[in-house]
Amino acid sequence: MARKLFILSSFVFILVFIPVISSGSKPYKISISELRDKIAGEWVGQLIGNMYGLPHECKYIAEPGPEKWPYGYSKSLDKLQKCDGAFSDDDTDVEYMYLLQMQKFGPEPSYSQLCDAWKYHIRDRIWLANRAALGLMHFGYTPPFTGNKVLNPHWYQIDPQLINEIWGVTAPGMVNYVASKSNWAALITSDDWAVEPTIFYGAMYSAAYFEKDIRKLIEIGLKALPLNGRFLTTTKDMIALHAKYPQDWKAARKEMAQKYYLDEPEMTKTVWNANLNGACAVLAMLYGEGDFQRTLDLSCAIGFDCDNQAATIAGLLGVVNGFKALPANLYLPVKGWELPFNNKYVNITRYDMPEGKISEMIDQTLKSTIDLVVLKGGKLSGKQGNEVLTINSQAVFNPPLEFYIGPLPVLKIGKRIDYDFYADDNKKYNWSLISGTLPEGLSLTAGKLTGIPTKLGYSTITIQLGNGKEKITHEFKLLVRGENIAIKADTILANVRQVNMAVLDSCWITFGKPMYAKNINVLNDGKTNGIGSVFYSLAIKSNSPKVDYYGYGWKNSQKISMMALQTGCMEEFGGWFTSLNVQYQNEAGKWIPVEKISITPALPETDIVFFQPHFAEYVISFPTVETRAIRIIGDTKIQDHWHKYTKHVSGFTSVTELSVYH
Repeated sequence: MARKLFILSSFVFILVFIPVISSGSKPYKISISELRDKIAGEWVGQLIGNMYGLPHECKYIAEPGPEKWPYGYSKSLDKLQKCDGAFSDDDTDVEYMYLLQMQKFGPEPSYSQLCDAWKYHIRDRIWLANRAALGLMHFGYTPPFTGNKVLNPHWYQIDPQLINEIWGVTAPGMVNYVASKSNWAALITSDDWAVEPTIFYGAMYSAAYFEKDIRKLIEIGLKALPLNGRFLTTTKDMIALHAKYPQDWKAARKEMAQKYYLDEPEMTKTVWNANLNGACAVLAMLYGEGDFQRTLDLSCAIGFDCDNQAATIAGLLGVVNGFKALPANLYLPVKGWELPFNNKYVNITRYDMPEGKISEMIDQTLKSTIDLVVLKGGKLSGKQGNEVLTINSQAVFNPPLEFYIGPLPVLKIGKRIDYDFYADDNKKYNWSLISGTLPEGLSLTAGKLTGIPTKLGYSTITIQLGNGKEKITHEFKLLVRGENIAIKADTILANVRQVNMAVLDSCWITFGKPMYAKNINVLNDGKTNGIGSVFYSLAIKSNSPKVDYYGYGWKNSQKISMMALQTGCMEEFGGWFTSLNVQYQNEAGKWIPVEKISITPALPETDIVFFQPHFAEYVISFPTVETRAIRIIGDTKIQDHWHKYTKHVSGFTSVTELSVYH
């Protein structure tokens, strides 16, 4: 009886499934009762997978997990009992946050609205590309720049696969719509081929309302992927491995791990690689053959991230078969529970997020689904208790009208500039300059800034963006710089000139090792990203903050009024300045503080890691000084960290470039 009440909620629906196979522009139809049952299957299935997979996360790397199935909840059971229900984790909580934004703003929230939710609710328990994206949001950037590979050094990690199933769940039968929307949403944290598994899953989730066969769902996911994309090739490889070893998942896993982990290029080789973990999920689906328990155990045993694959695939099978087909022992693991996970979703991860009843989360998702389907050309018909939703399978996703805010152009006297204010999604809109004056020598046409700057200084302009129905504006402050005289420096000044590689190797570092430069010579090489671009001032193990400085010396005196610091990638335990000042050397060789410095933008007001942006530029302006040597100087920060070796590393800073201007 408890199961029935959970499914039926506050209304009595007749469980009727009315599939209409889409051909051309023909719509799908589904009863509201069946729609709700499948949404319930997704939420409960995803929670099962998340709780089930957590004890196995990153546990099986060199070898797969043992085939001693079923694994059961293992260590998660204690936490389930303590919470007296399901508990939030990064495989479900951001999706719940997104659902709340759909409730607040409508079924198509904007980047800006989602970013506001990130900045307010997410203050802990976030890693890799998600953490990097959040730091860039606090710096003032918006997607897709927050996931851009030039700014987010974790762009290739698994993160978008964890948090975007919600877009497929709320768009049944709208496969093309979901593929585009999943790509759009994945760019919040990631870039390039790392977003492709998210597109793949989104398409399958959408199609799963009307297709039960796992192989056919995988084919649908393949068709949604970019032609010649990396994950398309990877998925086809997994299909070929399954055909080669139809009864031996371990043999397939071994070849997969060799190619996509052991032989992965060093810059993107991690256990959280998006392509690698996507491959694990495909193998689990193929060898699971639609069986929920077997697929769940395979998702864990194949290894690497584990709980991500388990949550995503269990949610997918929940959509395929509905809540009514989920194994009751998996959602009632604690004695005395009568409703799935005691009908509780206990928030232990996100600031000021409600602790929802699972049944209410399902009803909220149902409402957002109906709202979206109707918005995109579908309709709700029938009497209460017998409603049917007609779905426009040909729906198209059009991103909300908004500016995408990222790094402004680096304008230099006498140097041609060709800069786009737009990204792919808002390129087609109408761009116009409505106030302010462009720097001399430049012009703005259709969102593109071109020309050769001829005058130093700042210019403030306001640009209007319109789509024929609405218009928005945004103010931009442009800076034209002179020659970067750091390139001509005779000496590079730094308190740490050579990275102590033994210290670096003992740290919990999460970036591709080729990123790290061995000495300070990269400070004025003009390279701000990529292999060998980032210098860490790691010297000793001391478990304490320190003062770092970087600067230059010239044989001849220079007149200087501006410097620009380009930071590198930040680790969970440090890498940033907590204060920043400028000093110049007088004729007697004494270091003198520069007065009245202005830093744009200001340094983060907090030392919390989630506010620290990767690859950010800070422009430091001050009254002109004449000197043969100048430097920036400031305090470093070292954070407490769980890794036992990292706990004994001194404070350090991460930099890629320091420019100096007259």
